[in-house]
Amino acid sequence: MSELTTLMEVGGPVAALGGGAAYLRAKHPAAWWSTVGMPVSAGRLLGSYGSVMDSCGLTVPPSRLRALAVHAATRREVRPVPPRRGLLRPTSTGMRIRLRLAPGQEPADIAASAERLRHAWGVHGVYVEPVKPGVVELRLVGFDVLRRVRMPRKTGGGFLRVPVALREDATAFVRDFRSIPHELVLGATLSGKSMYLRHLITGLAAQPVALAGIDCKRGVELAPFASRLSALATDPGQAAELLPALVQEMEDRYDLIRARQGIAPTTPDEEITSDVWGLPESERPVPIVLFVDEVAELFLVASRKDEERRDEMVTQLIRLAQLGRAAGIYLEVCGQRFGAELGKGATMLRAQLSGRVCHRVNDEPSAKMALGDIAPEAVGAACTIAPERPGLAVVGDTSGGWSRIRTPYLSLADAAARCAESAHLVPELPALKPFRPASLTKTRPATA
Repeated sequence: MSELTTLMEVGGPVAALGGGAAYLRAKHPAAWWSTVGMPVSAGRLLGSYGSVMDSCGLTVPPSRLRALAVHAATRREVRPVPPRRGLLRPTSTGMRIRLRLAPGQEPADIAASAERLRHAWGVHGVYVEPVKPGVVELRLVGFDVLRRVRMPRKTGGGFLRVPVALREDATAFVRDFRSIPHELVLGATLSGKSMYLRHLITGLAAQPVALAGIDCKRGVELAPFASRLSALATDPGQAAELLPALVQEMEDRYDLIRARQGIAPTTPDEEITSDVWGLPESERPVPIVLFVDEVAELFLVASRKDEERRDEMVTQLIRLAQLGRAAGIYLEVCGQRFGAELGKGATMLRAQLSGRVCHRVNDEPSAKMALGDIAPEAVGAACTIAPERPGLAVVGDTSGGWSRIRTPYLSLADAAARCAESAHLVPELPALKPFRPASLTKTRPATA
C-alpha cells in the first residue's frame, strides 16, 4: 500500500508536467520549443549524428592517411566519415548547424535526406541552404511556424523590397521588384489573396514609389488605399484609358534614357539594354507599381466593340510586362484563374510574369496555370492547401525553386490607415494626374 501511495505521489507531478508540456505545444509552440523541444532535439542530434548520417548514406570512406592513423593508434576497424559539423546554434524557432561536405558530396545529397533527418531528430522540418562551395547550412524548424505567423525581426526589407509573408523555414519571404519585376498572384475567394495584396501595398506606401491600380470590381479592393494611389481604374473603360497613359510614360522614359546615354532616337525599344537605374538620381524617374486585381475582368467581352478594346488592353499589358522593367514600371497581376481560356494574349502575358504565388484554388488546372510551367512539383503542394488556413500559398519563380509561405493577418482598416499616413509621399506624375482617385471622406447624417 505504501508503494502505491509513493507512486501516486510521484505520478501526480509527472502527469502535471506532461500535461503542461502538451498544453504549451498546442497553444504556445514557441515557448514549448524553447523549454522542451530544443533540448530534446539537440540531444538527439548530438548523440546520434554519426549513426544517422551513416543510415542516410551521407558518409564516405576516410582518406588513406586517416585510415592508417586510426588503425595504427587503436587497431580497430575504420568507419566511414560523416560530414564535419559546426556548432549548433539555437534560434527562437529551431536550430541551425553548418556542415562541411565530405569529398564527392553535393548539397543535393543532403537535401534528398531532409525528410529522414527530420524524423531522426524529432523536428518539424529540415531545410538545406548552400553557404559556399563545400559548406551547407541545415535549418531545423521545431514546430509549424505557419500555423500562427510571427514575422522575424530581421526581414531584409529595403527599397522596392517588401517582406510580405513567412516561409515554412521561418525566414521572411521578401517581394523584390528589382530581381523579379512582374508577378502573378492566383487564389480562390477567401484564400488570402487580398491579404497578400494589402501587405504589398502598405509596404510600398512608405517608399518613394508611385502606386497605380486597376480594380474592375468597382474598386472594392483598392479604393480603401486611394489616398496613396497615383491612379485608379475601377472598370474596363477606365482601364482602357489608364493603360495607354502608362505605355506613353514608359516610352517617355525610354526617350530619357536615349538622351542621357546618347542613343539614337530611332533605336527600337527592344534593343535598349540599359534602364532607369543607370541614370543619375536627380534625373531618375520614380518607379511605378501597377496592381491589377481580377485580371480576368479585362478579358471578358460582350460585343465586337468590347473585343477590340480587350485586345488593345491585353497588348498594352504585354508591352508593359516586356519592356516596363527597364523603365521602372512593375506589374502585380492578381486573379482567381488565369490561362489560355481567357482569350488571345493571356498565355503570352503569363509568360512575362516570372514570379508566381498560388493560394488555395478550386481545381488542379488553376494550380497548373500558376506553377506548372516553372515548378511542376509545386502543383501538388498548392492543391493540398486547406480552406481553414487562409493566407497559405506556394510561391515559385522561373529558377524552379518553390516554398510554402503564409501572410500574417492585417485588417483592412489598419492597411488603409497606413496608406493615409503616407499620402504625402504620392509623387507628381503628370501622365497619371487625370487618373488620381478623389479622397474618400465619410459623411455623417445630420442629427437634430
